[in-house]
Amino acid sequence: MAPHDLRRPFKRAAISDQQRRRDLTLQRQAQGRRDAQQQARCLASTVLSLQSQSTQPEYEPDIELEPESLPDLLPEQEESGASSKDLDVRHASKLKGAEARKWFARQLMLPEWMIDVPDCLAQDWYVFARPAGKRCFVVSSNGTTVSRQRNGSILHRFPSALPNGAKTRDVSGPSQSYSILDCIFHEPDQTYYVIDMVCWRGYSLYDCTAEFRFFWLNSKLGETGACSPPSFYHKYRFSTVPIYNCDQSGLSSAYTGALPYVKDGLLFYNKHAHYQTGNTPLALVWKDENCSQYVIDTDSKGQVPSQQQVVLELQDDGKLITSDDPPVVFGCLDLDFIQKEIFYVLLLVMEVEFVDGKLEKVDLHYLGKVNRARAFPDSYSKMLEALILYEKKGKKKLTTGGIQISYAICFFEHAFSLV
Repeated sequence: MAPHDLRRPFKRAAISDQQRRRDLTLQRQAQGRRDAQQQARCLASTVLSLQSQSTQPEYEPDIELEPESLPDLLPEQEESGASSKDLDVRHASKLKGAEARKWFARQLMLPEWMIDVPDCLAQDWYVFARPAGKRCFVVSSNGTTVSRQRNGSILHRFPSALPNGAKTRDVSGPSQSYSILDCIFHEPDQTYYVIDMVCWRGYSLYDCTAEFRFFWLNSKLGETGACSPPSFYHKYRFSTVPIYNCDQSGLSSAYTGALPYVKDGLLFYNKHAHYQTGNTPLALVWKDENCSQYVIDTDSKGQVPSQQQVVLELQDDGKLITSDDPPVVFGCLDLDFIQKEIFYVLLLVMEVEFVDGKLEKVDLHYLGKVNRARAFPDSYSKMLEALILYEKKGKKKLTTGGIQISYAICFFEHAFSLV
């Protein structure tokens, strides 16, 4: 038995819920890779078995494979040999109107708000300054390029230098190939800043790590001429963003470095994270007064209201939930009050109480429906961080008990030498 380590702390710090979910997400990714490798091995062994049978002498009887020796394939893969994500993209290209908006609204990978400092931050994470603007998917296919906002509505339809993004004679690659980029449209300089690459010339990058996706993005985008100034067949310029390791130098460069665009917080990506649609704890956003103009909610005049507002989704059974997976239930409305046309409701936080970082009490007041352009309710992490930053500004004293995010605030104040 190993000797007792007297230097070990008496009580280990409690792991945050966000860190626990990060670990679970990485475990699911690893299991998915193992399952894919096992399926590939089964497929390879099956092909080799068939080849060996074809080389047997004609007088030997044919040997039939047992059904269980064949790999389990999805119905879609059996029909076309393509992955389900590729089939989804091809199907979505044929959708119109509300159906297309609904599909694209679910495709972006959405970061959680940073409410603690991840383990192994310097080794396993990237950081970059998020451009201020409209988050969107940019899809180039069939000689045109379309950008869609977070709610799925079309932002621009234009020709571009992306693969198959314009109707030109020198189009390279198969005519059916497509590319999908995760971008932010920066209005002041009319530029699409690419923060991630999802597909390139029909090759899916969903199951690739962020480390590989960023490498592929920086090596491939410039080859197409998409980063060139606008022209007749290239209406908007595309540009990458500087990406840094999360060491002291990288954090300082992302936080205080000069950039060609207006900054709206910092984005953190786990190097091992796949591109996961919806909210994920492997991508985080951080905002404060020094790196964003929009830290907490303001009114139309730019003034901070006396109380913060949150948006929750109203379920058929009256429950009010966040956008998390699984969702966090904040309360329940009387069924007599519910109307069928209400999908998202805007609520005003009156009183919130957290115990050990967990929601214990909340008093909500219904204000009304949100704008139809809104596609998602707020996440739990966004509410928690906004409330504590709101309290930090001295607007209202809340019983938050937000130990983890308070530690995160102290971490950044120390890392950036803030007063």
